[in-house]
Amino acid sequence: MKLVWRDFFLDFSKKTYVMGILNVTPDSFADGGLYFDKSSAIERAYQLVEDGADIIDIGGESTRPGSESVSIEEELNRTIPVIVSLAKKINVPISIDTYKSEVAKTALDAGASMVNDVSGLRFDPLMASIVSRYEVPVVIMHIKGKPKDMQQNPVYEALIPEILDYLRSCIKSAMESGIPEDKIIIDPGIGFGKTFEHNLEIINNLREFTSLGKPLLIGPSRKAFIGKILGDVPAGERLEGTAAAVAISVMNGANIVRVHDVREMVKVVKVADAIKNPG
Repeated sequence: MKLVWRDFFLDFSKKTYVMGILNVTPDSFADGGLYFDKSSAIERAYQLVEDGADIIDIGGESTRPGSESVSIEEELNRTIPVIVSLAKKINVPISIDTYKSEVAKTALDAGASMVNDVSGLRFDPLMASIVSRYEVPVVIMHIKGKPKDMQQNPVYEALIPEILDYLRSCIKSAMESGIPEDKIIIDPGIGFGKTFEHNLEIINNLREFTSLGKPLLIGPSRKAFIGKILGDVPAGERLEGTAAAVAISVMNGANIVRVHDVREMVKVVKVADAIKNPG
């Protein structure tokens, strides 16, 4: 399985790829405020690339549980100057983390080359056509509800089958909108309308999602379920727990891991890949 677009090429038969998180927000759950100004965000992006990130995922709106939406103008003001500054200076693809078509379009014009949509293209009816027009890869994620209310008692009759059905439907809609089948990446959405037990079940059964025949992205980094396992430790103390979740995800079929701690997770992925595919 390969992903080829513009000047970029990902060969998932060779390795698991690491997507570095860059939140240009004041309120993201793990790093809110740390990279809110342009200069610190750009410096952080350079560090992520130096640490081995294969993709940089830039977001201008927190989607943590309970978060409020920000205006399109505010999201653009946060992300576009950073993307413009980075696009010609780093040699890895820049992903725009947004569910708003206008933000995606402006980011792609500014030099981004992927879209990461937590809504699976469902919140904005114009998003699929933008992705199709620009011929870029898109991450389609499962979410139950919206960030503001998604963690208010999410209930499933059959967790994995329901997420699979959702993703199948999103893939079908994406292709009907003109997005090529080989440009679609899927994400089961750890922490997005999921209980503690749901998150563990998804990672334990991650291989089920490979049946969709798409590159599989997973984002367990510093999530609350890890903090709970470790005794309610804060986000900054979840490095080792994240490493365990990432290693197991790689063994269970993940092709891309979305993480905050790139330098450490590159090493974790390298070891997991070697064990998974010896020789």
